[in-house]
Amino acid sequence: MENLSLNKVVQIKQDCMTKADLRRKYKEMRLQLSPGEIERFSERIVEQALMHFQLSEKTVSLFLPIERQREINTYLLLERAMGIRATVAVPKTDFETMEMHHYLFESTDQLEVSPKGIPEPKKGKVIAADRFDIVFVPLLAVDVKGNRVGYGKGFYDRFLRKCSPGCLFVGLHYFDVESKIDDVFPTDIRLNALVMPARVLRFN
Repeated sequence: MENLSLNKVVQIKQDCMTKADLRRKYKEMRLQLSPGEIERFSERIVEQALMHFQLSEKTVSLFLPIERQREINTYLLLERAMGIRATVAVPKTDFETMEMHHYLFESTDQLEVSPKGIPEPKKGKVIAADRFDIVFVPLLAVDVKGNRVGYGKGFYDRFLRKCSPGCLFVGLHYFDVESKIDDVFPTDIRLNALVMPARVLRFN
């Protein structure tokens, strides 16, 4: 990656890795990042997102970070997006129905950490899936075609299918793309773009 000079962030390319392989690989790579690196990369990812995507006056879905999974600090993006008049909604997962709903973010008083370690709204106005202009999507890995690997429960694939045709699906990622994911399924939803610390990729 450009100007990062951190060997641990430069991955060794491997062809035809399965989703399970990639989950193990990238969870381990995240664990190797220090808190300072996570914050520094998060800041650069936020700057790239704001530079390349128009968020002002848009309705945006934004996940909040699972700290024990070393996820990107999206609170930085939340603050900046609201500062430019974006309408931001935060997801809440239901592991009984396996569905995900979004609530308008108004303050941190809405939030509680779930047993899965996910900061989620406990109350608020529900925003329907077809209202979003941009969905920022969490992931563990992604390939050159925009196929993503998540945690394996399918919450985002089910949610993204309900979004409007013009909605942009944008992944946020510390690392570079893989050449191929071996077990991509027809039900998997591809990303439109990927934001990394040093660049943004757009997929066909």
